[in-house]
Amino acid sequence: MRPTVRPFVAALLALTASAAGGASPVSGQMPADFPADTAVVTTHTVTIRGEAVPYSAEVGYQPVLDADGETVAALFYTWYARTDVDDATSRPLVVSFNGGPGSGSLWMHIGYTGPRMLEIDDEGYPVMPYGMRDNPNSILDVADIVYVNPVNVGYSRIVGDAERSRFFGVNEDIAYLSDWIRTFVTRKERWASPKYLIGESYGTTRASGLARELQGSEWMYLNGVILVSPTGLGVDRAGPVGDALALPNFTATAWYHGQLPSDLQNRDLEEILPEVEAFTLDTFLPALARGGSLSSAERGEIAGAVARWSGTSADWVADHNLRPNVGEFRKELLRDEGFTVGRLDARYKGRDGRDAGESYDYDPALSAWNHAFSPAINIYMRELGWETDLQYYLFGPVNPWNRNGDDTGEDLRRAMSENPYLHLLVQGGYYDGGTDYFSAKYTMWNLDPAGRLQDRMRFTGYRSGHMMYLRAEDLTTSNQDIRDFITWSLQAAEGSAGYR
Repeated sequence: MRPTVRPFVAALLALTASAAGGASPVSGQMPADFPADTAVVTTHTVTIRGEAVPYSAEVGYQPVLDADGETVAALFYTWYARTDVDDATSRPLVVSFNGGPGSGSLWMHIGYTGPRMLEIDDEGYPVMPYGMRDNPNSILDVADIVYVNPVNVGYSRIVGDAERSRFFGVNEDIAYLSDWIRTFVTRKERWASPKYLIGESYGTTRASGLARELQGSEWMYLNGVILVSPTGLGVDRAGPVGDALALPNFTATAWYHGQLPSDLQNRDLEEILPEVEAFTLDTFLPALARGGSLSSAERGEIAGAVARWSGTSADWVADHNLRPNVGEFRKELLRDEGFTVGRLDARYKGRDGRDAGESYDYDPALSAWNHAFSPAINIYMRELGWETDLQYYLFGPVNPWNRNGDDTGEDLRRAMSENPYLHLLVQGGYYDGGTDYFSAKYTMWNLDPAGRLQDRMRFTGYRSGHMMYLRAEDLTTSNQDIRDFITWSLQAAEGSAGYR
């Protein structure tokens, strides 16, 4: 369908072609006259769960302003709004971020919740010809969605001579994005809408910090936060805790590849995971905490048990002081077969230049995803009427990133304490070794060590990896879990907010 072009977009399309040549490939900075407030709108219909859903798709830039009202960055976004509703102000609004830091918003946009998705097979592998298809599982039937690209990811860019340090850090990122969200909500007249943040990977750090920043600085209160494959959120799990928590992911990975002892392998994955989780907390973690004080017999017993749960050998576990890391495990598990397994999704196999060594050459999961997503997003943006010669940064130049002061888990806890309407959904893939599912559970438990908020928290696990929605079965289930979460949180908002 032909796009509706907002004022100044013709100038933008001309300027981006020339500015792309003048922008620094290292900094991603654009000239001061870069048009940072433009958009293109198209209209469409998608069938979701058997229902025809008409919607508008708006792609464009909204500026980031400094204290003097000067434009310092242009954030590229895609905004989907259902068009057959009588009162949009009461309709849920979802703000979606991906991670990195430095990753574009394309992953969840065209892989998970949006109305159009990339062409992949049922397990998430690339297929040709590249392109897009309708997403019958999109949450657009129940919520409007904006996908936001932070500075220097996607088509977003610094404008003028703004200092990079004002954007690239845990708290710097949160500060400017909260103001951007407030402006977006005001422009779209959605202050009355129930509001949700969804973040994936580092985007969960961003979303958790934004939950409190929006309340404290913008006076905007949320109904829900959805964390997909979450990071540690500043919750300390260094030392034996972090070493131990990886084991259930090793078990899931070994089970998927048929490497467990037969008495475990012949049982269903979700039947054995509670058992390895219990072993991890009750036996493995205390043993690692004792370190070198373990006797030889105790060390041998733990090595044997860990080997049994991970599909490896007791000697290999002992040689790694009982605590092999995820990279070493991914290299070891299928070494005899000449394969490595993916870090972000262990279902994917890779081939290294040699079988020897302790680390793999590349992550076959990420390579497969880049292969599929890069052509798809470039094709799709032009489908939506956005034509530019700028490079779409799947991973943009955002370093150095200031990681000091990451208290985002505490920020989320504080936001939930202050706002009785605020609910939390955590989603994790069993085969994700980058942000493993059991560490996500641990983080969720320890956001709230007093146990006062657990009745507003949910965890859901899936038989896939970091981007669990790339598996067709999990795409259906995980989107439905978001719908159910929105319904659950809105039921809690039927009464007045407050503790009784």
